[in-house]
Amino acid sequence: MKRYALMWSGGKDSGLALLRARARGVDVRCLVNFIDPESQRVRFHATRRELISAQAGALGIDLRQLAVPWSGYEAAFRQTLATLKGDGYAGVAFGDIHLADVRAWYEDRVTAAGLEHVEPIWGEPPLTLLREFVASGARAVVTCCEEGKLDESWLGRIIDDDFVRDIAALPIDPAGENGEYHSFVFAHPLFRAPITWHAGDRRRDGRFVQLDLTGDAVPSS
Repeated sequence: MKRYALMWSGGKDSGLALLRARARGVDVRCLVNFIDPESQRVRFHATRRELISAQAGALGIDLRQLAVPWSGYEAAFRQTLATLKGDGYAGVAFGDIHLADVRAWYEDRVTAAGLEHVEPIWGEPPLTLLREFVASGARAVVTCCEEGKLDESWLGRIIDDDFVRDIAALPIDPAGENGEYHSFVFAHPLFRAPITWHAGDRRRDGRFVQLDLTGDAVPSS
């Protein structure tokens, strides 16, 4: 059976893409995750590397996590693709929804590496996808908001039915595809058990306000 990797941010779109891929017979055996080497967190999402590892452990799946500065991202991504190809992987899946330029950037490089480019949730209405994520039993917590699009009060909110109702009433992309918000999945139908987390400090990074998460997987600081 062909093996696939999945680009994994730890957020809800990654979580839904994994569910969709598995349901369609795409055998995802590996998560690929990039973090900032200075902060040791996923960019924008602000999720600590240990929590990403906890997700991979809950899924019982291999994690290839790379700490790469933004200036070296493309080179590292290309090398990762070459390594996946050399290890016998058939393709890479993504959780993109409608940003055509982002999809094209990745698709060009994936196909150039001789791998199949897979987009399980591409082109579908964002609100429909958000509802599907919640209906699956998955849950995530909002870890980052872009000020001016979504205020700080949304940090720490659980993505559930109430969240879907409230986010749908705002004049933004309800899935946050334009960067309005990012999240961390702590419960998922494919997890062996939910991931314990606690809301920590809030901090600002440019125009973004972020929530630090701590829990069983990471020490308090």
